[in-house]
Amino acid sequence: MPEETPGDASPVLISIDEGVALVTLNRPSKLNALSAEVLETLFAEFVGLEENEDVHCIVITGSPSAKPPSFAAGADIEEMAEMGGFDLRHYSELGQQTFAAIEGSPKPVIAAINGFALGGGLELAMACHIRYAAEGAKMGQPEVTLGIIPGFGGTQRLRSLVGRGRALELLLTGESISAEYAHRLGLVNSTVPHGELMGVVMALAKKIAGNAPVAVQFILDAVCRGSEMSPQSALSLETDLFGLVGVTDDVREGMQAFLEKRRAAWKGR
Repeated sequence: MPEETPGDASPVLISIDEGVALVTLNRPSKLNALSAEVLETLFAEFVGLEENEDVHCIVITGSPSAKPPSFAAGADIEEMAEMGGFDLRHYSELGQQTFAAIEGSPKPVIAAINGFALGGGLELAMACHIRYAAEGAKMGQPEVTLGIIPGFGGTQRLRSLVGRGRALELLLTGESISAEYAHRLGLVNSTVPHGELMGVVMALAKKIAGNAPVAVQFILDAVCRGSEMSPQSALSLETDLFGLVGVTDDVREGMQAFLEKRRAAWKGR
């Protein structure tokens, strides 16, 4: 049975099963909007999950109790309406710190977009390494229609994922797009019937979690850090990591298991 954290009143719920941590945004009455409390809790939980040796992959989704279905319908506009310029800047810094921790996690993070992912909600999804969306989900950055701009990294991650022209079109119009169109743009990896989303995503996460932990971490590092380097520097990083992974116990175990036609027993070192 999954190990669950106590207290369903928490704005973020955590359960762990077979090496996968399920992180659920738990504000269904607010369509899982990202208040400052949610961001602070999410950051603290990610620090803990990174240190938890029993966790090898992380899935983020929204409470299934939200009506209409919502991954995260954005920042908490009621909370933002009470903020002045200084407070808004702090809110932006908090969101960026939290999402940078997710994007920089040494463990793969998958977004299971089970409904609306708007504003900060889409920014959260874009900070994840892999994104799966339920058919019928809507995504967008509507901030411009409120007289503001994305503040949690949306201008940069959206450009990186779909290109400058597409990003500007979405950011400047504030229009929402379907999960199917998001898939065509490369914004999400795949779309899945709503009722099958969590099963598909959890199966993917458990498959990843079943691989050698150090190799998984190094692949993340090579791809994510390498994307910010010149091609030659990125290839040098890959070579360095290839050499480092080659001296781990898991390499010997993996090769021996292959030769013996059995499942490898990874040690994570």
